[in-house]
Amino acid sequence: MSDAHFLQRLTETLGPDVVATAPDDVAPWVSDWRGLYTGRAQAVIRPRTTEQVSQALALCQQAGVPVVPRGGNTGLCGGAAPDNNAANVVLSLDRMDKIRSIDTIANTMVVEAGCILGNLRRAAGDADRLFPLSLAAEDSCQIGGNLATNAGGVNVVRYGMTRELVLGVEAVLPSGEIFHGLRTLRKDNTGYDLKQLLIGSEGTLGVITAAALRLLPRADSRAVVLAAVDSPDQALKLFSLLFAQCGPRLQAFEFFTGACLDLVLKHAEGVQAPFPDRHPAYVLVEIADTASEDLLNSLLEAVIGDALECGLCQDAAVSASLAQLQSLWRLREEISESQRADGLHLKHDVSLPIEAIPAFMASMEARLLARHPGIRPFIFGHFGDGNLHYNLSRPAGADPKWALNEGKAVSEEVLEEVARYDGSISAEHGIGQLKRESFLALKDPLELRLMRAIKQVFDPSGIMNPGKLL
Repeated sequence: MSDAHFLQRLTETLGPDVVATAPDDVAPWVSDWRGLYTGRAQAVIRPRTTEQVSQALALCQQAGVPVVPRGGNTGLCGGAAPDNNAANVVLSLDRMDKIRSIDTIANTMVVEAGCILGNLRRAAGDADRLFPLSLAAEDSCQIGGNLATNAGGVNVVRYGMTRELVLGVEAVLPSGEIFHGLRTLRKDNTGYDLKQLLIGSEGTLGVITAAALRLLPRADSRAVVLAAVDSPDQALKLFSLLFAQCGPRLQAFEFFTGACLDLVLKHAEGVQAPFPDRHPAYVLVEIADTASEDLLNSLLEAVIGDALECGLCQDAAVSASLAQLQSLWRLREEISESQRADGLHLKHDVSLPIEAIPAFMASMEARLLARHPGIRPFIFGHFGDGNLHYNLSRPAGADPKWALNEGKAVSEEVLEEVARYDGSISAEHGIGQLKRESFLALKDPLELRLMRAIKQVFDPSGIMNPGKLL
């Protein structure tokens, strides 16, 4: 089937308001938000219903046309950007943004894949419930993309990754068949849990069109402390104390180095240094509960008082109001945008056994500085669940294109070191295009063989998101 004939059939079936083919209309859909990847596509499809997704995929499979599913385009690994094949079709779920139901008895929410995460969190709050997935990009990212990459975020230490918040999914397979797995059951021991294959598959097995999500009680009482620490090892000892004394109230335990804070103070507007003195690193801790804020603040102040007495932190600031709480969080949340303002950074989203984090950070920095003098690490992440964003920038005075010229070799060193500590080269961002070579080189051969067999079952024609993952 020729491209012209395929586009004609696609447009006739779905309608000209769903299918865009003009180059100017397609151009905004072929790049990732960081500008690292720009591909090609012959059309963009923006369906409004699951049935239209089904029709689109069936036509694409018949014609052998590659399909690139796209959410909110907030990913950092190029997973939603097409490759250079001009035959690609980009499939956006942005128009499928309905909340189908909220059940406050079963504590579930059924939503379409194009829903913005922040809107879902607000809708849950309006129903006096909590959807705990929380990301810096939550007012741009879409829940379908969150599922496709098994997103993490700041609350994983308490609530787990995205897949732990999903009860069921509806998805369309490359054949156009609809997988009707949109169940809200808490218990269903009837064979393989197929939804878990789709979650985290990065659009390589099919297109998730809707999801049934778990809701939890609202934990409106929150207390936050920013603590200055002198090392990653001290941060982990502080985590152990907080975990033991705060229990399930511990919602977030975020770590960032002094270099990250310096960058935020330089580039972000309206932020202030939290302490008179600069420190090597900081941890931001949040606890939350249905109890009163006074009780939470008392608990947090007591725990931090113990930490200061035991030498587990050097200084601390406990939030006394919502405004202070938000200002403390901004010091952590503005890191990514501040790095963007600083220039192109090499970003590494990795996870490690929690107890190995200090040793990894020490050996990794020594290795990099020995081979790349002057390289600037900017390290932050979700320490409580072992996730580091190990980001690197060019040495002072180096060519602004340093990351482009040296990036592949440097990143290979980082990922090799992660593997040496039995860590993962992707904690929450996925593989996409960015990490595909390293994934194929470092993943266990048996795991790769099983993944390829699953891919063959779901997508025998190989049309789903080519050039990503496998």
